[in-house]
This record gives sequence, C-alpha cells and structure tokens, in this order.
Amino acid sequence: MYRPILISLLALQFTTGAEAQQSSQDWHDYIDQRADTLQEQVVEWRRHFHANPELSNREFDTAETLAEFLHSLDMEVTTGVAHTGVVGVLQGGRPGPVVGLRADMDALPVPARAGLPFSPDVTSEYLGEEVPVSHACGHDSHMAMLMGVAQMLAERRDELPGTVKFIFQPAEEGTPPGEDGGAEMMVAEGVLTDPDVDVVFGQHIWAPSPAGQIGYRPAGTMAASDQFTITVHGKQTHGSTPWTGVDPITTAAQIVLGLNTVISRQTELTKAAAVISVGRVRAGVRNNIIPEEAELIGTIRTLDPDMQEKIHADIRRTAEHIAASQGAEVTVDIERGYPVTYNDPELTEAMAPSLRRVAGDKAVQIDALTAAEDFSYFQREVPGLYFFLGAAPEDVPLKEVAPHHTPDFRINEKAMETGVRALASLTLDYMLKHSD
Repeated sequence: MYRPILISLLALQFTTGAEAQQSSQDWHDYIDQRADTLQEQVVEWRRHFHANPELSNREFDTAETLAEFLHSLDMEVTTGVAHTGVVGVLQGGRPGPVVGLRADMDALPVPARAGLPFSPDVTSEYLGEEVPVSHACGHDSHMAMLMGVAQMLAERRDELPGTVKFIFQPAEEGTPPGEDGGAEMMVAEGVLTDPDVDVVFGQHIWAPSPAGQIGYRPAGTMAASDQFTITVHGKQTHGSTPWTGVDPITTAAQIVLGLNTVISRQTELTKAAAVISVGRVRAGVRNNIIPEEAELIGTIRTLDPDMQEKIHADIRRTAEHIAASQGAEVTVDIERGYPVTYNDPELTEAMAPSLRRVAGDKAVQIDALTAAEDFSYFQREVPGLYFFLGAAPEDVPLKEVAPHHTPDFRINEKAMETGVRALASLTLDYMLKHSD
C-alpha cells in the first residue's frame, strides 16, 4: 500500500530537480545572451563616467545619472546615502534571499594621460588645490557593469527568486580630511537592512591581469590599511654641538630601520603577508639647527587580525625603546583604516563554480593583495565575496601595463562583458540555491 505513494514522491522529487536544473540553465543562457547584447551599452555608460569623473563625496552628477537609471527600471531608489550614494532595490516576483551588489563611484586626483577619445578634461579642488581628476582605478567600469546587471535582471523581475540591492557607493578612495563617508557610513546608515541583505558580492577590474580572467581567494584577500604617526621628541640645539641636545632626526632614522625588523624578524610571514612602509619624514628648518621634533608617517598592511594587533604593539615597543636608548621620547599614534577584505570561506567555495562557469579555466585562485578596499565594511556585517576581473589592454605586454592610480591607466573594455556575466551569475545561482 505504500509503494504507489513512494513512487509518487520519487517522481515529484525527480520532477522538481529537473525543473530546477532547467530553470538554472534557462537563466544562464539568458545571462550570457543578454550580457552580449548589452555590451555596447555598458561600454557607452563606462565612457560617460570616464569622461565625467568626480572626487570622493563629490559624486553629485554621477549619483544623479545612476538614480535616473534605476528609476527608469521601476526600482525603489534611495539617494543621499553616505552623502552621495545611491541604492536601488529590485523586488523579484518570487520569494528568495536578498543579494547585495556593490560598485564604487569616485575618481582620483590623477591626470589622464592615456589620450583616449573620451579621456576627461576635468579639474576639481582637492586639499585646497585645483587638481586634474580621472577614473584612474576603474570605478567607472564598476558602475557600468552593475548597471548592465540591473538592466538584465529588471527585465525578468517577475521570475527573479529573491531581491537584489544595487549599492552604488561613494568615497571608496577615502574621504577628504574631516569628512566621513564610504562603505562604513553606508553600513551605519542601514544600507544592509530593510530588507536585510543575506550576502554581498563585489568585483574590481584589474588591469595587470589578462582580460577575462577572474581571480578570487577565500579568507583574507586584500589587506587592512592602518596609518601610523611617530613623533620623536628631542632637545633642540646647535648643529655644531650635538652633544648638548637630543637629536630627534638620528633617532627617527634608527626607528625607520627598527620598523623594518618588525616585519623581517618579528612577524610570522609564512602565516600571512604584512608590510610597514614609512611614506613621510619631516623635521627641521635649517642646516645648522638640530630640531626639537621629527615626525614619521607611514602605512601598515596586514591580512590577519591577530597579526595586525601584534604588529601594532611591536611598532610601539620598537619606537619607544629606540627613543629611550637615545634619551628621546616618542608619541605613537596608530589610526585604523579599512579592515581586511575577507571572503567568507564557505560562500567562496559555494560560489566558485559560478565563476568557473563564466570564465572557464580563466577563473583562478590568486595570492592576497596588500592593497586595501572598504568593501570590507560590508563583509564585516554579512558574508561577502570580492573578486578581480582581469582587463589588460590588448596592445600592451602584460608586464608593461600601467598600474592603477597612475595617469596612463587604461583597461580592455571587452572584459566588462565577463564582469556583467559574473555578477549576474553569482546573484542568480545564490538565489536558486537558497529560494523556495
């Protein structure tokens, strides 16, 4: 008497599984085809943003363009998030999880020297000076690719098994002195709530990698970025009689050498990479005066939170003891910056097949980078996956590609089609796995 019921249940299970597989294949086919047909429009969007760059917390026209676009897709749109951020909510026609997708909006105070037909001729005020501005990091492409994803998913919203939050974030490159903003402020203002985001995905175009390559890794992917200021307090005296004072310059020089040993001799580098770099030394006004103070300013990059704490302590101890040995005193200030960009290991493992489906054998695990990203603030709240999209120009040998944040930076726009497919595929695959 139980056999017909069992057969029916098995048939129902088989049918449900087959329908899910068909639904997944249908979506993948649609994403691939639509990304291809949208590519020309995505390039056009990118070139518009490239020609009209705006600095951090000043992305006014950029925000207006994005808001108008999201409104045209009949989304619920919120503007003015963390000053100039824009958020669009696309409610699907079927129940399911909430996926956050993020693109950064701001440009840099860097001149554009690539000589493209759409290269900007824009200046703006930065730290009290009039400076050239350009999208020398690729944020213009990030916005354009996310617009492509928004366009394709909005066209099939009735079939979408969940909700997507399109997060266009200002000030990733850091806020002007005295201002707040960026991802940290967006989180504080509730960008991951109402509706509550379950996971967040983001990508960064990467000019030094082959076009179409997707690079990812679990756990620490980009470094925490902290700033230190070490002020050495000595005793001013005449340069001809150094023994009558305490030389803060000599002491500062010894501290610089000592900081190098914090990494080379006191840090377990087989566990994770770490960097200490002194970027500024300031002291004195004349050749024959030993000054009263010297100042060292630098950066600390770490990929492991425990190592981060230890290195902070090692810097303080090293500076204080070297200063004491010279009869000087020091003040050590360490300002925490962006946290580690940490890809949730379970989420990364679960979504890696999606990246491989998009990029094939060009989807590769990469080494961690000691650059930093404030996408990490989103990942501290919900599981996140951040990956890199290779976009090396075709006409330049890979080793000669201009780095990000330089005047000659440029990308291969063909790679953006892969980026659109990757973000859309991650979104749909996650939804299909976690929807009813």
